[in-house]
Amino acid sequence: MEVITAPSLTYETKKLSSKKILMIIAPKDFQDQEFSKPKQMLEAEGAKIVVASSTLKTATGIHGMKVKPDLTLKEAKATDYDAVIFVGGSGATIYADDPQALSLAIEAQKHGKIVGAICVAPVILAKAGVLEGKKATVSVFGKNDLMKAKATYTGKNVEVDGKIVTGKGPAAAEEFGKAILEALQKE
Repeated sequence: MEVITAPSLTYETKKLSSKKILMIIAPKDFQDQEFSKPKQMLEAEGAKIVVASSTLKTATGIHGMKVKPDLTLKEAKATDYDAVIFVGGSGATIYADDPQALSLAIEAQKHGKIVGAICVAPVILAKAGVLEGKKATVSVFGKNDLMKAKATYTGKNVEVDGKIVTGKGPAAAEEFGKAILEALQKE
């Protein structure tokens, strides 16, 4: 008797194939690794990444990375995304008092989106008021801003409080990306 077996058909679906993430970078001096590492991790799981900046001109990272934004902050709507992530680097400080950046953070939180920020970028979330009463971390340069905003500064590399994910700096880029990934998988 001959047994004929058919190969089993398996379909691997990407965990985040239905997710759309907005990553906000400064036009100059965003932190390359804080952008590239989480982006690669999220894309590897099937997420669609959209990059926004204050201008559509090619942005330049601290270490020379070039990124062409897909849209401006003015065009971005938090409700179109599952997560809004502010990338750090010294250039990100321009968004701490930028009404469009602050509005994106506020709207993302208001609509139950995941809101992430790394390096100095958690200061943007603090100034938007979304860290009040939340545990958060930031590079040493932003600690006072977090405390003024009534956030609990933990000093950890990455802090997750509900749907808010904050990271300390480039050394935490991979851990930050993983925390965003895990938060999106819970959605």
